[in-house]
Amino acid sequence: MTDKNLLDPFGIMDLNQAVIAAWCRHPQQLQDRIQSFLGDLFQVQQQVMMRSIGQLAPDYVPAISADERFRDKAWTESAWFDYIKEYYLLCTRALEDAIYDTPELADKDKRRAAFWARHALNALAPGNFFWTNPEALNRWLTSGGLSLAEGYRQWYGDLNRGDITMVQETFQLGQDLANTPGAVVFRNELMEVIQYAPATEMVHQIPVVFISPWINKYYILDIAPDKSLIRYLVHQGFTVFVTSWKNPGSDLRHVKMDDYLTQGALKIVSVARDICGTDAVHAVGYCIGGTLLSMLQAWLARDNTSPLPVAHWTLLTTLVDFSSPGDIDAFITADSIEWLEQRMQENGYLDGKDMGTTFRWLRANSLIWRYVMHNYLYGETPPPMDVLQWNVDCTRLPQATHSFYLREFYLNNHLIVPDALTVAGRPIDLGLIEAPLYAVGTEQDHISPWRETFKIAHHVSAPVRYTLASSGHILGILSPPVKPPKRYYWSGAVTPEQDPDPWQQAQKRLPGSWWDDWCNWLAERCGPRIPARTPGSDNYPPLTPAPGSYVMEK
Repeated sequence: MTDKNLLDPFGIMDLNQAVIAAWCRHPQQLQDRIQSFLGDLFQVQQQVMMRSIGQLAPDYVPAISADERFRDKAWTESAWFDYIKEYYLLCTRALEDAIYDTPELADKDKRRAAFWARHALNALAPGNFFWTNPEALNRWLTSGGLSLAEGYRQWYGDLNRGDITMVQETFQLGQDLANTPGAVVFRNELMEVIQYAPATEMVHQIPVVFISPWINKYYILDIAPDKSLIRYLVHQGFTVFVTSWKNPGSDLRHVKMDDYLTQGALKIVSVARDICGTDAVHAVGYCIGGTLLSMLQAWLARDNTSPLPVAHWTLLTTLVDFSSPGDIDAFITADSIEWLEQRMQENGYLDGKDMGTTFRWLRANSLIWRYVMHNYLYGETPPPMDVLQWNVDCTRLPQATHSFYLREFYLNNHLIVPDALTVAGRPIDLGLIEAPLYAVGTEQDHISPWRETFKIAHHVSAPVRYTLASSGHILGILSPPVKPPKRYYWSGAVTPEQDPDPWQQAQKRLPGSWWDDWCNWLAERCGPRIPARTPGSDNYPPLTPAPGSYVMEK
């Protein structure tokens, strides 16, 4: 890696230069755009002036009302703050539109350049600065300066700890969070397997096995009791197992994707089959855990054994086609991966805070600048929140596995190419998978865009039922049934030739939680009800109560 690439691993300077050079080659188009911007600026000045004297220009177009940064009434009622807001929004739209309209530039480069420009503009938003934030000024005056003093105290504390405080970590694992009763029934160097205690006298014969993502801790699936997906399934009469991954240190730098497949996903399937005395399980994969499950299904299909250990499966917000993975694509270049590999070389892992920071930048306004305003300018202390506490409970990622994941999936997109990848000694071909699949995407997902998760139906030979749930990557999955319904979803069969938007238009929007639809689908496939099983067996005796020890590791 050259010194230039080391300083700019994401290629931001090259993108900026490419945009500028392209526009300079089309001076007439550039001049027209500048003139259009100046005309819009004059119109903004007129609108602000008219509003300041109680009159409204006839062609006035209001600022985006959904933008939470400008909800304070001073952004409209004060001519000064109104002008700052309108000028900022005009510049933001003009610059982003110019990037997307850049002549001769590839679409992917346009998206990446616009992403980095948008983040620079978000950082420069007037609300992020004391003298141009009316709410900060008002609190400073009404509190006699105490709000800013408290904000300084919080800023100084965060500076010393090297991170922005997002939440007060008051919840306790095993008490407030991850408190569904159960036991660890297996442990190896990579994971603990938790089996949950039954909540009903009779349970479905075939168990449900969760393969959780190892970039976060598993208990997002067993967060607070009122929104725990695991607790819900247990109370619906299912026997449930979940992977609780080891938080790896330098000693696990050698762990590869092969190990996550054989010693992780395949092993929990084997443990659950043995304990429950069944030929097969239903497996569920969440996010990257679903990507691993997809590989496992292809790996098992290659062996052509019968019956298959995973009879049917579910994917939650899972990518297998990484051609358009959303905004995270801006971080994925050959240089950035090489730079990251060099960072991982010393310790043998990627620190969880680095991954967490990346995900925060995908939603910087809500996950970074909101806390800059509320913590530092307003002097507020973030409240306790279970999901946010889970979000900052980061895990490390083994060097070998993470490098493989970035290169083979995001950079090369080899998972959808038949036999392009060999994992644990077998070529991977998703087209060999015939086991029935229930796949879930979420409407506002910024990590696994739903139209991309939909593409699983194009790559497997299995019958697929796809469900699109409201909300995002986390809250769209944590969607318990409540009355009156707060969420909605679309659900229906998918044919291999269908595209996502026509599929959605053909489905009926249903009020309520997709959990009910999924449970009905599971109940049809998980066999008759039999007497409930307590956790463990002679071969796999309980080792320790849930949530176990691996989840506690920081």
